[in-house]
Amino acid sequence: MPLLLLLFIVLLAGPVAAQAPGAPPTPFWVQQLAYPRVRTAYARCWPALAAQLHAQHLDSARLEVFFRLLKTQRALEVWARNQGEPAFQRLRSYPLAATSGTLGPKRRAGDGQVPEGFYTIDRFNPQSAYHLSLGLDYPTADDVLATGLADPGGDIFLHGSNVSAGCLPLTNAGIEEVYLLAVAARAAGQASIRVHLFPFPLTEGELRQRAASPHAAFWRGLAPGYAYFEAHQALAPAPTQYATPAPATR
Repeated sequence: MPLLLLLFIVLLAGPVAAQAPGAPPTPFWVQQLAYPRVRTAYARCWPALAAQLHAQHLDSARLEVFFRLLKTQRALEVWARNQGEPAFQRLRSYPLAATSGTLGPKRRAGDGQVPEGFYTIDRFNPQSAYHLSLGLDYPTADDVLATGLADPGGDIFLHGSNVSAGCLPLTNAGIEEVYLLAVAARAAGQASIRVHLFPFPLTEGELRQRAASPHAAFWRGLAPGYAYFEAHQALAPAPTQYATPAPATR
């Protein structure tokens, strides 16, 4: 898209988009700021987010983010770094507004379970029924293999509101910030935004306490990914993702 046309679209999106403190008018920002909810969230939240990024020496034009959830802690952790840096630093934490299911992975459609494992963001929905939402690439090939089902469910989102049937509601205020940070990272060039979902801190002590669980072997399979991030504040190489993204519905 020619630069002059791009800037014209930004101006049409409103003064918020045109000013964009710390966030240059890249095509993905322009696309997202065409939606009223994103523009409103940007006006309300971005100045404070940009100030925090600056205070932590993070450049929104080089931003990468990572999301992590431990079910027992009932909060989504947001970590960030500049492209090319080895380690993430913790940025913010967002309490869940509701939970569903129990400890353990999602294994079938309608079970109300929040998945556990290693995922990526594959959808941005600025017109969600739950304010704004970010879709996860559940089910992955590993999920399909584990369930043995052709349809182990799907449409798992980080979203607004305060209801959950296997998704992760962060309140409208919470999802606005998380959504904008994800937009900033994607606009800066981060093609794969990783999301780790764990039942609890996967330490040896915690795993021993739950050794009798039917999910014990599954949790031990996740433990190396948890331990790697704890040791390095960086992500171990991701397994290949085979799941095909579906249209955003939440």
